[in-house]
Amino acid sequence: MAKLNILEFPDPRLRTIAEPVTQVDDAIRQLVDDMFETMYDASGIGLAATQVNVHKRVVTIDLSEDNSEPMVLINPEYTVLQDELEPMQEGCLSVPGFYEEVQRPNRIRLKALDRDGTPYEREVEGLLAVCIQHELDHLNGKLFVDYLTTLKRNRIRTKLEKQHRLDAQHQA
Repeated sequence: MAKLNILEFPDPRLRTIAEPVTQVDDAIRQLVDDMFETMYDASGIGLAATQVNVHKRVVTIDLSEDNSEPMVLINPEYTVLQDELEPMQEGCLSVPGFYEEVQRPNRIRLKALDRDGTPYEREVEGLLAVCIQHELDHLNGKLFVDYLTTLKRNRIRTKLEKQHRLDAQHQA
């Protein structure tokens, strides 16, 4: 397994729309393993392949405290089961250090392929439903900051760009 580099906002590669996986093979399973290692190392609960500059429709999620409930979503889709929106604090490995309230549906039906390419469906709600929607946004080139006001989004962009410049200076 290998730890992958996580792209950070405002990197334009985060806006790339991911392509469907045509075949779940060893290369996709290796990507899944590497994504889990990367996500766990960064203390995240979800990671989309787009965030590691692989533009395939692959997501890893694990909401457990002890990394014991890994979920693989290949070519995931969802339908909303509840129209009313509920607020929840969201953060993102690609927008480190920022947490903002986002309104999303609280119940969805997920359809995806697992690590072996076997299709599955399930109804989910709460944090898992929000996490799935957040990660699928990544596959469509969207970030949680897109739900914020322009002012908040620009503030976050400015702070992260400044941090990226400082990090580059320290590496030089």
